[in-house]
Amino acid sequence: MILAFDTYYRGNSAKTVAVAFEDWTDHEPVEIYHEFIEGVKEYEPGQFYKRELPCILSLLQKIDTGQLEAIVVDGYVVLDDTGKPGLGGHLYEKLEAQFPVIGVAKSNFAKLQKNKMEVCRGQSLNPLYITSKGTALSKAADNIRNMHGDYRMPTLLKILDQETRKE
Repeated sequence: MILAFDTYYRGNSAKTVAVAFEDWTDHEPVEIYHEFIEGVKEYEPGQFYKRELPCILSLLQKIDTGQLEAIVVDGYVVLDDTGKPGLGGHLYEKLEAQFPVIGVAKSNFAKLQKNKMEVCRGQSLNPLYITSKGTALSKAADNIRNMHGDYRMPTLLKILDQETRKE
C-alpha cells in the first residue's frame, strides 16, 4: 500500500486526507481517509512542517501501516543540498525511517539543486519537483512519472487535492 497525504486549512482548523493505493499506476484509490483537527498551529515562515506534520501523524495513527510501501507528501522532503529536512524529511525522521517518503511539489525551490528531480507529465511544460528519503531519488521520480493520468498532476494526487477541499 502507498499513502498520499495532503492537508487543507480553514482558519485554525485543518482537514487532512490520505488516499491509499496499491500500485503506482492505479487510477483510483482503494481507500480514502479523512480527519478534521481544530486548533492547529499558525503557519511560521520557514517552519511549515510544524503546522502540517502533527496533522499527518494524527491521521497516520488511524491507518494500518502493516503493508505500507511508501508515503507521498505535497511538498518537499529536503530543502537544500545539505539535506535540511522539509515536511517529508521531518515525517521520515518521526517515523524512524520505517517508510520511504516522496515529496511532490508544484513550485521550484531555488536553494535545492542536486537533491531534486524535475518530472514533466502529459503535455505540461511545467515540471513537478520530486524529493525523497529512504528511496533513490531516480526511483521516486520514476514512480511519480508512471502514476496514472494524462496531465501534470497524477490522477490520484488530483483526487487527493479535491478531497481535502470538500466540505
